[in-house]
Amino acid sequence: MGDSYGDGNPQDGERPVHEVSLTAFRIDATSVTNADFAKFVDATGYATEAETFGYSAVFHLALSANPADVIAPAAGTPWWLGVRGADWRHPGGSLSGIDGLEDHPVVHVSWNDAVAYCDWSGRRLPTEAEWEYASRGGLDGARYPWGDDLLDDGAWRANIWQGDFPRINTVEDGFLTTAPVRTFEPNGYGLWQTVGNIWEWCADWSDPSYYLTSPVSGPKGPPEGMYKVLRGGSYLCHDSYCNRYRCAARSSNTPDSSMGNAGFRTVEIDGTI
Repeated sequence: MGDSYGDGNPQDGERPVHEVSLTAFRIDATSVTNADFAKFVDATGYATEAETFGYSAVFHLALSANPADVIAPAAGTPWWLGVRGADWRHPGGSLSGIDGLEDHPVVHVSWNDAVAYCDWSGRRLPTEAEWEYASRGGLDGARYPWGDDLLDDGAWRANIWQGDFPRINTVEDGFLTTAPVRTFEPNGYGLWQTVGNIWEWCADWSDPSYYLTSPVSGPKGPPEGMYKVLRGGSYLCHDSYCNRYRCAARSSNTPDSSMGNAGFRTVEIDGTI
């Protein structure tokens, strides 16, 4: 587990590389889709935190809302806009929708929303260690789920940013924002798009120094914290800004945060973890 090449940001805590032992687990082949999440909402009437708060974070090129709905750019990252009416049903804002995007990953869901879905479905979020093991697809130490080279004979293997971030996306991979969950090729374990497309919430609290003291057997993260772990990068990742579309890459956010490039996948509860 960890960054074997020194590609990561030191403050993310991707090192030291260390061995981890896990019990067997079954993880979703894809991120949870809009169609999946709609079944949950239809069955329970659940309102996401973005809907309760009345706004969420939208990337500026994905905005589809009235100008009056835009609250303000995020401090330090002006390409992120606080947008009233942005939520999982309206990923670009109130003038957008998810018709035709049923097989895209659900976004604008917080960690708390993801846990609520898991509680309803009888599943759970993966631990950070489980997520990384699954993402690697059996390729120990590789940068990506398919190996060490970003391109395969010039072809893109993941939905990430091409062009001049954050102004111009040349869309060489075919997607400005999310792609259907079964796009590109699955890894050696049959998982689709564990890197790129969307960030995925994990169960763990985040601590950049955790790898220095984490147990070998079944690490579950620190007992408390302010931020929850996110893994995998997203359609916004570019090596000039966010070189986190790698199996070892780590990020985090508060458990009530939602944004247009984050969702989750789930793990079967088998009683052993």
